[in-house]
Amino acid sequence: MLNQNQTPLLDALKACTTHAHAPFYTPGHKRGEGIAQPLADLFGTKVFRADLTELADLDNLFAPQGVIQAAQKLAAEAFGAAQTWFLVNGSTCGIEAAILATCGTGDKIILPRNVHSSVISGLILSGAIPIFLNPEYDSVLDIAHSITPEAVQVALQKHPDAKAVLVVYPTYYGVCGNLQAIAHITHQYHIPLLVDEAHGAHFAFHPDLPPSALATGADLTVQSTHKVLGAMTQASMLHVQGHRIDIDRVSKALQLVQSTSPSYILLASLDAARQQMALHGKALMSRTLSLADIARRRISEIPGLSVLQMPNLDPTRLTVTVFGLGFTGFAAEEILDEKLGVTAELASLQHLTFIISLGNTASDIEQLVQGLMRLGSGEWGVGSGESMRKGFFVWDDNLGCVSPREAFFAVSEILPLSQTSDRICTEIVCPYPPGIPILMPGELITPGALEYLQQVLSMGGLISGCADTSLQTLKVVRNS
Repeated sequence: MLNQNQTPLLDALKACTTHAHAPFYTPGHKRGEGIAQPLADLFGTKVFRADLTELADLDNLFAPQGVIQAAQKLAAEAFGAAQTWFLVNGSTCGIEAAILATCGTGDKIILPRNVHSSVISGLILSGAIPIFLNPEYDSVLDIAHSITPEAVQVALQKHPDAKAVLVVYPTYYGVCGNLQAIAHITHQYHIPLLVDEAHGAHFAFHPDLPPSALATGADLTVQSTHKVLGAMTQASMLHVQGHRIDIDRVSKALQLVQSTSPSYILLASLDAARQQMALHGKALMSRTLSLADIARRRISEIPGLSVLQMPNLDPTRLTVTVFGLGFTGFAAEEILDEKLGVTAELASLQHLTFIISLGNTASDIEQLVQGLMRLGSGEWGVGSGESMRKGFFVWDDNLGCVSPREAFFAVSEILPLSQTSDRICTEIVCPYPPGIPILMPGELITPGALEYLQQVLSMGGLISGCADTSLQTLKVVRNS
């Protein structure tokens, strides 16, 4: 057992900030001396003394032998991994590295179609061929959940040459599929289970939360430590266990997709967040769960509102259906944010999703409840409920005409939206958040997809990933 009180990387960085010397190395602001005054006015000057490069005492992220290695070993023990890598390019680079480490050009990977756009980037970089599975869908709540073990079993029977299975756990709404069963099925084919656990970094620290991906048997998992724990934005971790993942390939893949000038402030925040959870995680999560339970109970009592309740749900993720008030989620988000001082994580056509984490307070919960009560008071008016009902977009099977990589690098042309139906897309097109692509490179553009995207725009949502975010045009593969 390691001493989880330690913060080797944080301590080394602190020591470097107080070491008097003449700096002739990057970054150019030289420990804050050359920082722009407006930035110094906002942040103070102390933080810039910690904005350092790979000094001898600070180790090297890509070949760690000192304090980074020690910090990663502590994190591996705390999160239940055999080996852990710190990530400074967010979970995006971890997902890309996971695919690069397990799949090459032409290799098949089985995964849900409602993956984050980072997965599509991994497919483009690796040249892997996706075998997409549609997630379970609740047509009443208009929410996509997880893929089922049965769907994975059928896909592997049909594609026994697949090199990996990738699962989203939990979804953006906090829904957790049967990962243990999926791991068991995947391992029968002697291939690894990769998990996008971006929103589940807290699972390992309380028995009333869903089990962590590693605890269910996953071989590799990527967690956004910054999303639900105490690390700084963009700071994440990649964990592995077992014998199905080539450690060297993971390290080499991370060298391709991570910055060669990593932020030591981000790295140190991972070290500190690990220590915080290792020492106080259960107490912090108990308090967080209590706040979430209060919020869920009180919001459920507000007329016209309902809260997502189902088995295998992360109780700290609160999804509130505002459809009964006559608002779209987008309209409700705007009122809450601009008028009532409450900012949601995610708005969708019928729902608002709120993340309750260790940083929230009882006063936050009170403000959320009061804001939702005022939203339902009628003082903001109501919309036409039926006009906003549009079901989740379910992708047709076998619409992948060419590989994502081939389409991404193909010669393309820009066409008016009305002329793109039945053409092959070359862009990642997704409402954001949550960053789940409706169209991706290599897929056939269907009238249903275009209709869905246009409705998202008309309801106040945003489209990201494509060159023309107004969606007047799309890039498609040029016909020969």
